[in-house]
Amino acid sequence: MILIYSHKTSTRLNYILNFLFNDVQGVEYKIVTDKNDFVSSDLPKINYTSEKIENSFQIVPADLLFESNILQKKIKVSEWENMKVFFQTLPVRQVGLETSEIPFDIFAASFYLISRYEEYLPFSADQHGRFEANQSLAGKNGFLYDPIVDQWACKLAVMLKLKFEGYETCKREFNYISTIDIDNAYAYLYKGTVRTIGATMRDLFKLDFNENIKRFQTLNGEKDPFDTYGYLDSMHKQYGIKPLWFFLVGNYNTYDKNLPLDNEAFQDLIKKVSEVAEIGIHPSYESNKEFNQLKKEFDYLSGISSNPISKSRQHYLKLLFTETYQNLLKLGIKEDYTLGYSSDVGFRAGTCTPFNFYDLKNEKETDLKIIPFQVMDVTLNQYLKLDVDEAVNRIKEIIEKVRQVKGTFVSLWHNESLSDHGHWKGWESVYKSMLEFIFDKK
Repeated sequence: MILIYSHKTSTRLNYILNFLFNDVQGVEYKIVTDKNDFVSSDLPKINYTSEKIENSFQIVPADLLFESNILQKKIKVSEWENMKVFFQTLPVRQVGLETSEIPFDIFAASFYLISRYEEYLPFSADQHGRFEANQSLAGKNGFLYDPIVDQWACKLAVMLKLKFEGYETCKREFNYISTIDIDNAYAYLYKGTVRTIGATMRDLFKLDFNENIKRFQTLNGEKDPFDTYGYLDSMHKQYGIKPLWFFLVGNYNTYDKNLPLDNEAFQDLIKKVSEVAEIGIHPSYESNKEFNQLKKEFDYLSGISSNPISKSRQHYLKLLFTETYQNLLKLGIKEDYTLGYSSDVGFRAGTCTPFNFYDLKNEKETDLKIIPFQVMDVTLNQYLKLDVDEAVNRIKEIIEKVRQVKGTFVSLWHNESLSDHGHWKGWESVYKSMLEFIFDKK
């Protein structure tokens, strides 16, 4: 137990303290507003005020956690203990054993990143209406590839141990979650006559004869390139992984191109996967505009699945605060895996620890658990345009950062990226190398 003294409390303060102490450090905390109770206590204690109090660890507060609106902030990023920091409240200096000070408001800075405060402010969206990595504070200031909030929390834990004998914390272990998106269950099979003829004509106009040859070979009995389910299943069994599968079941359009919902082969695939693994909904591109469409997709998938649907990830990672999450809450979704960037790898919320969504517009913590991912196959291949070796090295760097803070590494892969087909030629080895790296060091 640690005691935290503040002149006043707030929903924001309670939320971020619960995350930093309960979720990251595994320590119970209690906020007190009575100075006498704080001074007389023998517990480890943090003084979250600007006044000096003996025998306590001081963190001088900024204003953020005691506000109830969303304002554009002038943020200056500096460096302390080889980490980027902001919301400085004391002169930045290196920490000595005798120091009981952190030069920035770690609580406010963590809340700013975890709540995705900056995404409520005006920004220049990409063609899909998304907030991109280069728009973020982390992207602009060189800490996108660091689980900075977890690093701050671990540094705080070390300093509290030095200050208070017997203070125990950070007992969690590194964890890995594999997630697979099924945007396009098969490359050629079960598309229907109209789509097959249209695709054939398109490839003829493009003089892509190899694609048409592969299409007709598949239609005449060869295995479909995107049918990588058996291979994935064998790898997951080898490493004892229980992946999460997200199925796109929206109507066919420009950005939603899975199989027709009345296709028996597609329904059989969903049923087969749901019998051996947990599946979630992959809300379609179009469902972002219309809740009724989202509800229709949810009901459809729920009717096929062997188990209730409680997890989701948005197709194209389309995410608007707070509309997207409010719609998921209305559906009864418990966990969402959308939080990450298409344009780059890294830590969109500055953390590799799952957290509850904080609704800034309504100033309340919700029951929706956000599980951020750090690496996506499409990002490595199409956005960053890395080759196989570069992709593996980039993944390893991210995993090591997560391992250092004993966090949760989440990967996002697609069935088609293991097909060894098209622009995925040679990429089957990337997923395999990632798993080998994770489990060789466990």
